[in-house]
Amino acid sequence: MTGFSAAARSNEPEWMDDGTVPYEVFRALLADLERVNRLSLGYRPTLAFLDRLARAGRLPAGRPLAVLDIGSGRGDGLRAIARWAARRGVAVRLTGVDLSPWSTRAAREAAAADPAGEGIDFVTADAFAHMAAMAEPPDVVVSGLFTHHLDDAALVRFLAAMERHAALGWFVNDLHRHAVSYHGFALLSRLLRMHRFVVHDGTVSIARGFVAADWHRLLAAAGVEGASVTWWMPFRLCVSRVNP
Repeated sequence: MTGFSAAARSNEPEWMDDGTVPYEVFRALLADLERVNRLSLGYRPTLAFLDRLARAGRLPAGRPLAVLDIGSGRGDGLRAIARWAARRGVAVRLTGVDLSPWSTRAAREAAAADPAGEGIDFVTADAFAHMAAMAEPPDVVVSGLFTHHLDDAALVRFLAAMERHAALGWFVNDLHRHAVSYHGFALLSRLLRMHRFVVHDGTVSIARGFVAADWHRLLAAAGVEGASVTWWMPFRLCVSRVNP
């Protein structure tokens, strides 16, 4: 492991991304990451963004709210959105896109075991190609713990694509690159006896994460104006854009 730098994003790869992990291990790792999301209240920023749209009266009338989750992993973020929608009586059409067929398989299995997963569509596809090919644009594009997997050039392209395709707005939920979260996660994941891949990839993810200046630079490079960068406890750095 190359370690942590507050000054710049790491380019160290995550072990889960190398394509050589057996499916059973991959699925268990995604389940551990879902546990981390629950313990760290990781869904809260995304749900707050949807609440903001609802309070502003921006949800569509007479049809479901179409939400596209990019890099949807095990689908836990979309299942959290489904529970949010059920509590508020909001009709939704939820789609998760992931480049990994194993993520799609794991998401479908998890959805089948969770009532909140009913009706969620999981697709294996390139995010850019999928957004460009959609017959109708999604109302909202979201991503959770996805953007740190991308290098800066791909991030600029991703921001521009969300800006182009999301009808109402978009939301990025990712990690704040900070020494406290880096060393704290390394300790906590060991105390919780998580898989060694999770210990490794979790710390690498934080090192690949962001500070506010990173996002402002990337947004400017993508030509996106009017986006907000917001810090959420504990150590989430989120970017939101609501179309006028």
